[in-house]
Amino acid sequence: MTVHTPVEKITSNAVPEQGVADITVAYGDGIGPEIMAASLKVLIAGGAKLAIEPIEIGERVYLAGNSAGIATESWDSLRRTKVFYKAPITTPQGGGFKSLNVTVRKTLGLYANVRPCSAYAPFITTKHPDLNVVIVRENEEDLYAGIEHRQTDEVYQCLKIISRPGCEKIVRYAFEYAQAHGRKKVTCFTKDNIMKLTDGLFHKVFDEIGAEYPTIEKEHWIVDIGAAKLAAAPGQFDVLVMPNLYGDILSDVAAEIAGSVGLAPSANIGEQCAMFEAIHGSAPRRAGQDVANPSGLLLAGVQMLIHLGQSEAAERVHNAWLKTIEDGVHTYDVFTEGVSKQRVGTNAFADAVIARLGQKPTKLAAVTYTGAPRLNLPRYQPKPMQKKEMVGVDVFVHARMEPDTLAMRMKDGVFGDYQLKLITNRGVKVWPNGLDETFKTDHWRCRFMIDEGKQMNGRMVASLLDRLTQAGIDVVKTENLYTFDGEPGYSLGQGQ
Repeated sequence: MTVHTPVEKITSNAVPEQGVADITVAYGDGIGPEIMAASLKVLIAGGAKLAIEPIEIGERVYLAGNSAGIATESWDSLRRTKVFYKAPITTPQGGGFKSLNVTVRKTLGLYANVRPCSAYAPFITTKHPDLNVVIVRENEEDLYAGIEHRQTDEVYQCLKIISRPGCEKIVRYAFEYAQAHGRKKVTCFTKDNIMKLTDGLFHKVFDEIGAEYPTIEKEHWIVDIGAAKLAAAPGQFDVLVMPNLYGDILSDVAAEIAGSVGLAPSANIGEQCAMFEAIHGSAPRRAGQDVANPSGLLLAGVQMLIHLGQSEAAERVHNAWLKTIEDGVHTYDVFTEGVSKQRVGTNAFADAVIARLGQKPTKLAAVTYTGAPRLNLPRYQPKPMQKKEMVGVDVFVHARMEPDTLAMRMKDGVFGDYQLKLITNRGVKVWPNGLDETFKTDHWRCRFMIDEGKQMNGRMVASLLDRLTQAGIDVVKTENLYTFDGEPGYSLGQGQ
């Protein structure tokens, strides 16, 4: 069962007046309505001046037949207020439903996902009492472009999209955030030893932009060992910046080892709009029981107040929350015998925070937001176009045959100044001179290259594909191969 607190009770103090901020609010699914009602109650009691426009999104909208999970009038509200306070929502599993969270972030250009993760020892159990990191996650591209295809009986693909604008904007944000908040180091995580073009670009941009911030320490880690270091010794990190998927995973890891994913907020920032949410999901099994922890969403509301320029209210609410945690008033998910003093539900926790408004913690560090500097984020400026030359084409085919047999069939399609140079299977070279031990699926990449000093063109590719079709080859995809100012814009085959 889900419980909606009537919107009128939440907004009764938010009549339009000077200084009141218009925000769009979604109560969400599962525990969403309960924790949103509790969070708004605390924010308004703390002095937040909010005029709320509620919208319906998520599971009920999906199940009503809207595959996007959001109606046109809801988009109108978001575009008008430009600030979205969102409780967790449920994306139906299976079928063609896309994640509404990702859709909103990308549609509104919310490129920076900012997830602070702090330990609250000794009041919240953690093995890492010195943990205090901020993960700045790219929010619009990478594998979260969600471009997937099934190409053969055995092989599916998901395209990893990394752009220079995306890299520059998120890396710039990370350094500006560090500078504005007195952070001393920015660390980049990528896997550019394997994905040399995509993650390689992210690392390259990190080095380029990092050079503009000489007073901030900079370092780069391969993501696997970096993740291990974050889990084992997070105190060595300060601000971390990384592509979308790594950031999604590792911000949950950091939040959990800090004490609980349920405590972690998230801000999604764009050039025109912003969205604030908890990082956890809708937890439908806990819905309607008055047990859920509203802390993640409440602290996201604190981030929202800072964004709106309501720093005094943000500071008052956050310090009251810290005092509540310090006093041992805890919900079930962080309650620990011998440490916690009182186990409370959702509403009682909100009331406990309200009762402490105007107080500050005495053992945990109190926060100060008044006079916080604004980030200097210039708009992305495109680089000059490079000389682009087509030098070949990768033809992906669906076939069940040995590489040598496939190569003979593919060569029947060659006509002109290009040659079949390479066949790979799942990226590994299998022709020429492949190994019998290499496991092979029914999905093959066949690379045709133009003779040195010449250029390929679209007509040549069309002719090649026509001849391959006549030879009985099942072509499922092509990728043109280019150089940019003479530098190859494509990777070698593994083993090439």
